[in-house]
Amino acid sequence: MPKKLFIKTYGCQMNVYDSARMAELLAGRGYAATATPDDADLVILNTCHIREKAAEKVYSELGRLRHLKRARAAAGQVMQIAVAGCVAQAEGEELRRRAPFVAAVVGPQVYHRLPDLLDAAAGTHVDTEFPVTSKFDALPTERQVGADGTAFLTVQEGCDKFCSFCVVPYTRGAEQSRPAAAVLAEAARLVGAGAREITLLGQNVNAYSGEAPAGGGRWSLARLIRALAEIAGLWRLRYTTSHPRDMAADLIAAHGEVPALMPFLHLPVQSGSDTVLAAMNRGHTAADYRRLVDRLRHRRGDLALSSDFIVGFPGESEADFQATLALVAEIGFAQAYTFKYSPRPGTPAAERADAVPEALKAARLAALQSVIDQQQRRFNASCVGATLPVLFTRAGRRPGQMVGRSPYMQAVHVVAPTTALGRIGQVRIGAVGATSLAGHLEEAA
Repeated sequence: MPKKLFIKTYGCQMNVYDSARMAELLAGRGYAATATPDDADLVILNTCHIREKAAEKVYSELGRLRHLKRARAAAGQVMQIAVAGCVAQAEGEELRRRAPFVAAVVGPQVYHRLPDLLDAAAGTHVDTEFPVTSKFDALPTERQVGADGTAFLTVQEGCDKFCSFCVVPYTRGAEQSRPAAAVLAEAARLVGAGAREITLLGQNVNAYSGEAPAGGGRWSLARLIRALAEIAGLWRLRYTTSHPRDMAADLIAAHGEVPALMPFLHLPVQSGSDTVLAAMNRGHTAADYRRLVDRLRHRRGDLALSSDFIVGFPGESEADFQATLALVAEIGFAQAYTFKYSPRPGTPAAERADAVPEALKAARLAALQSVIDQQQRRFNASCVGATLPVLFTRAGRRPGQMVGRSPYMQAVHVVAPTTALGRIGQVRIGAVGATSLAGHLEEAA
């Protein structure tokens, strides 16, 4: 009888990818997924350290799991608990001190060691030598693909930018890129398993510089994308998250020359103020960002943009905030993620004494989000009357309804047969909801 595994995933798409790979790795040890921790033999918390009070949320969840573990033990059942991800990397010793009942604590670079660590915690014999230096070399080659036809594929990890507000360089480490041959092989397996859309992942994905398949140099992300686009059956490519400093000319050109590369780009700017950008150590100015967007739109006129913004960074003045609003008004975004600044322990920004009052941060966030919401509604409304290729990813709430994904990452609601799942259909957009589109199917895949 298979053992039961429950994984709770916090944070980014990279963690979603890592959780899936841990599940695949543990499947080889006889674990099958379960929907609740209540009957799980192993519970993994795959954590994120980006947001405020991330660690406290993990400790709160561990408190609940401790009671469950005790109840299971009283019933003669064994439940192991593991903590993975960025909180594990940043606070490993504290985790062990505060939660000694946790069987394994593994950072994002070493979760391939998890089965052996769990064996050791259970008192079984385990080889304590770990000669493998890359987690990707130790993971199963077979990948599971959902019926929706989409898949994540990590190609790059870590970051060398050291933005003053960010913990990623400390929790994920220096930038490293997977060899191109390994990425192509995994992509081919994913497509063979039914993937039709692949999103390439990296903390700083457009810094990708992987070893070329036959040696003799390194490939850029653009070169990798062109090779991936040649895989038969792979209809769509995306990548996230990118950095303006690494948007090279060949990648910009690829947006206009590779049909499989979707016309939607997440390109975080964080602020429209040069003063704040310098304090953030972003390495670019607002003018640099504007010029970059102009170059991208020159190559691909239908390109839609998403971005990240932080308001209330230490020292941010009213003029700085107005500069952000001006940049948003000028660029125009299909969507964006907006956040109040919150200090991350160990980062340079956390040491600053010129904090913006919480009430002012909240007011600025609301003002910025209002503008972003208006732009998103305008962008969605501009799609009415257009016919868009929609990849159907799940059943809708209503009978006979399917929900798909447009090239611009919008949810699209359509009356369509369930056989459309994982396929692309041509949908004429007829209506706009608060955050989604609706239309009718003109041509099925």
